[in-house]
Amino acid sequence: MSPSPHPALRLPEEDRDLSPYTGYARAHWEAAADGLLDAAWRWATPGRALLDLPGRPSRSGVRSDGLEGYARTFLAAAFRVAGAGGEDPHGWLERYAAGLASGTRAPGRDDTESWPLILDHHVQGQPMVESASVALGLRLTRPWLWDRLDPAVRDRAEEWLRGALRHVPAANNWYLFPFTVAGFLESVGRGDAETARARERALELLETWYRGQGWYADGDGRAFDHYNGWALHAYPVLDAHLAGDRLAADEDRYGSRLREHLAGFAYFFGGDGAPLYFGRSMTYRFAAGTAVALGAVTGHTPLAPGVSRRLLSGSLRYFLHRGAVGEDGLLSLGWHGPHEATLQRYSGPASPYWASKAFVSLLAPADHPLWTAPEESAPGEAADRVLALPAPGLLVHSTRADGIVRLHNHGSDHVAPHQGESAAEEDPLYGRQAYSTRTGPTAPANVPDNHLCVEVAGVPSVRRRIHPLGAGHGDGWGWAASWHRPVFASGARMVPALRVESVTVARGRYELRVHRVIGAPPGSRVAQSGWATGPDEPLVSALHGLHGWTDLAERRAPQGTAFTRTAGVPRLTAAVEGTALFAALATLTATPEPAPLPTAVTRVSVDGAVLEVRWADDGSTTRVGFEPLTVEHG
Repeated sequence: MSPSPHPALRLPEEDRDLSPYTGYARAHWEAAADGLLDAAWRWATPGRALLDLPGRPSRSGVRSDGLEGYARTFLAAAFRVAGAGGEDPHGWLERYAAGLASGTRAPGRDDTESWPLILDHHVQGQPMVESASVALGLRLTRPWLWDRLDPAVRDRAEEWLRGALRHVPAANNWYLFPFTVAGFLESVGRGDAETARARERALELLETWYRGQGWYADGDGRAFDHYNGWALHAYPVLDAHLAGDRLAADEDRYGSRLREHLAGFAYFFGGDGAPLYFGRSMTYRFAAGTAVALGAVTGHTPLAPGVSRRLLSGSLRYFLHRGAVGEDGLLSLGWHGPHEATLQRYSGPASPYWASKAFVSLLAPADHPLWTAPEESAPGEAADRVLALPAPGLLVHSTRADGIVRLHNHGSDHVAPHQGESAAEEDPLYGRQAYSTRTGPTAPANVPDNHLCVEVAGVPSVRRRIHPLGAGHGDGWGWAASWHRPVFASGARMVPALRVESVTVARGRYELRVHRVIGAPPGSRVAQSGWATGPDEPLVSALHGLHGWTDLAERRAPQGTAFTRTAGVPRLTAAVEGTALFAALATLTATPEPAPLPTAVTRVSVDGAVLEVRWADDGSTTRVGFEPLTVEHG
């Protein structure tokens, strides 16, 4: 045995011949699943219906949290056993069968084992989420678990699951939970008009949420994040794949979208294996690779098998070697280790086990090319790359020398169409201009990183609803643009006609950040911050004003980020009134002794609403105009 990232994970020796980048093969994935399951099952109730993992309860309460422990670990066990053709050397399925019988005996009763009822999403609705994992686990393991259950247990399980079909989901990916329950019930001959309606409704909504380029919004707004892969693609593609010929047309439809998604999403992983830290539920960690795994399993992927495994194993290894597994062998609530600011109110002790979705990779048998092909470099490791994704309004920007991937956000927010904008609901996971694989956003009470704010009467604004203006890329460069209305936490919540238009141009390790502030009242100030870095990462974050900015200072973020205990944030400031143009260079790099930012540009000129800069390295020019919006480079 080689040194393990954690004593609970008895990983085999690394295989650097087959997997030169990560050393991980299929046996490592099996061992990781077994180790995580073994640690979690030490917290099972006597009847095995609930896994009451230690930690802070979620807002749904400890009973729901215990069901979450059962359901999410069941996913890992189901992928593990189904991928091995029913071989179950650790007896996982016997435990889940016993728990199913105990949990469904008297749902809703306040005792040691009974599962909570599935109710509407606003009435402690978390059990609806978990019902999908239970249903999918039962579907994957049908020959070895469901088919061997006592008929009365099967009937009780069906009745409990049907609660998901009879109650209202949240207005987003939650509609795929009753969809998944219905798919299971139909697969075991228990379908009816109720299951048909649940499936039809989910797929109808999925069509309205599809925005192109393989991207779904998570609901009716513009929330684009990792839920696109680990939920909105995962459930319909896996459902159709498991149904075989019966749903071949659906698999082609949703599989082609998954393929298109992966063409860009393959660049969302850093050279160290880390996924981009962006959006909510990041404590699900290596679940970020779910879409990559499902593409490899189903064949709906543009990636070579060795590339898919490099991305998947790189992500798994990244977390296992950075403290994601605590001393008790459990996945902690956090990122590397425990981290309170990573969490949402719905996060409970078992929430991290949605990471189990990545074990869908084990549905590829041992002789599948995903496991037999030699590992190949990830797409972002070949060269510096800038990729525009106009549909979600994102710009992906990677540098080969340090393996860092950056995401410039000009299209994803977390504001539903019916919601008003409020600075009190500022969301660092969506509202910042940029995210990366080596940094995280600062907490709301700290100075915001990667943020442009207008200060009116001393109150800084927040960026909430983002309106994309376009995105594009060329050879070695790319751009994305958006506008937003600044909102304030006190005083006037909005200033009439106040608007900020923003453009990011990325090339090499540089980010040109250009903003036009319109309608700023007298006495206002404007601030632009850069990347948040700290002593725990050997990174350089720099910010340099090119036009309009007058002062530069380093600000502290005492609560740090998911990557560092404390952080420093470079910040430019200036006075502003009416309409004004501001431009700065930013960089985040791990390259030793990078060239100073002031030497990167040799000339800056501004003519009204047009800014032009000349780059020192090759003499090329970037031109950004706002009336109309134009971005040119050459």
